Amino acid sequence: MARGRALFFSRIAFILLGVLILLNEDLQAKFGAGSPAGWVWLLFMATYAAINIAVLDRAWLGKAVTVVTLGVDLATVIYMIGVSGGLYSPVLPTQIISTIFFALLFPRPIAILPPLLALPLAALQIVYSRTVGYADSFLLLYYSALNLIVVYVIVYLNQREEASHAELLRLQRNQRDLAVAEERNRLAREIHDGVGAALTGLIIQAEYLKSLSQDPELTAELKELRENAELTADELRRSISMMRDDFQLVPALEDYCLNLGQKYGLKVEFEVHGLPPPMRSEVQLNLFRILQEALTNVARHAEATEARVLAVFFVNGGELTVVDDGKGINLDKLPPGHYGLTNMRERARAAGGKLIIERREPKGTIVRCSFGLQRAELKEGAVNDRKEA
Repeated sequence: MARGRALFFSRIAFILLGVLILLNEDLQAKFGAGSPAGWVWLLFMATYAAINIAVLDRAWLGKAVTVVTLGVDLATVIYMIGVSGGLYSPVLPTQIISTIFFALLFPRPIAILPPLLALPLAALQIVYSRTVGYADSFLLLYYSALNLIVVYVIVYLNQREEASHAELLRLQRNQRDLAVAEERNRLAREIHDGVGAALTGLIIQAEYLKSLSQDPELTAELKELRENAELTADELRRSISMMRDDFQLVPALEDYCLNLGQKYGLKVEFEVHGLPPPMRSEVQLNLFRILQEALTNVARHAEATEARVLAVFFVNGGELTVVDDGKGINLDKLPPGHYGLTNMRERARAAGGKLIIERREPKGTIVRCSFGLQRAELKEGAVNDRKEA
C-alpha cells in the first residue's frame, strides 16, 4: 500500500511536469509533445492513476490494475523517448523511475524486464537514423548499468525488509511464549504454596488422627483418607511439572506403577526400551493419562493379580502397552456413563496416535497406544537437533 501510494504521487508529479511542457512551445518542441493530444493523454493518465489508487487495497484487483497502469506508464515513456531523441532524449532518465517502481512493487527478475525494453527501443531509433558510434554504445551501456544497479539495490533492500519482518514476528512469538511461561510458572508457584501446603497439612492431620484412633473402622477410613490425599498431592505435582514444562513421562510412569501396585496389592512390572523423543509436556501428559486410566481399570475392575507395562520409544514416536491377567474386558457390555475409554481414545488422538483395546487369550486385556509425533508435538528445536543427529 505504501509503495502504491508513492506510485500515485509520482504520477501526479509527472502529470504536473507534462502540464508545464504543454504550456511552453519551446518545451513542446524539445519533448516532441503536441498540445491537443498531450492534454488528452494527461487527462487519461490522471484518470487511471485515480482508479489505481482507489482499488489498491483490493487484493488481486489492485495488483492487476497496478500492472496494467504501469505498462501504460512505460508505453508513454517509451513513446516520448522515441520522439524526443532516443538515447539522447531528456525523457530517458524517466525510464529509470519506471524500473524503480517495477522493482519496488514486483521485486522479481521477470517483473523488471518490461522497463528494460525501453533501452534497446531507444537505441533502435539511432540505428535507423544513422551509424551507431562509440558514444552511443557507451550511453546505452551506462543506462543499462544504472538500471541493473537500481534493481540490485531494491531487491537487496526488499530482502532485508522481509528478513527484518520475519525476525520481528519471531521475536513477537518468543515474547508471547515467554509471557505465557512466566504466567504458568507464577500459577505453579501459587498452587504449590497454597493447595500443596493444604494437602500436606491434611495428610499430616489424617496420620495423627489415625494414631489416636482406637476404632478399627475409623482407622481404616483415616488410612484411606491419607492415601487419597497423597494421590491428590501426586496429581498436583504432575500438574505443576507440566505447567513448568519439565514433566518427564518415564519417571512419572514408573512412580505411578509403583504407587498403584502398593495401594491395590497388584504386581506391576514396568519396562522401557529406547529413549523417549523430546515431546512437549502436553503430549507427555496425555500419554501418562492413558496409562493411568488403563492401570486404574485393571486395579478396580479386572480382578487381576499382575500387570505388565511396556514403553517402547522410537525416534519420532513410540508405543505404550498394558497387559493384565484379569477376567478380560467386554467392550459390548460397558456400563452406561463410562467415559474412561472414550477419554483414552481422545487423548491418543491428541498425542498423534491411536488406541487399541482387545481381550487377551486365555484371559486378560491388552491396551496398546501407538503414537507417531509430528513437528507440532515435538519440543521446539528438537526437529533441527534430530536432523543434525
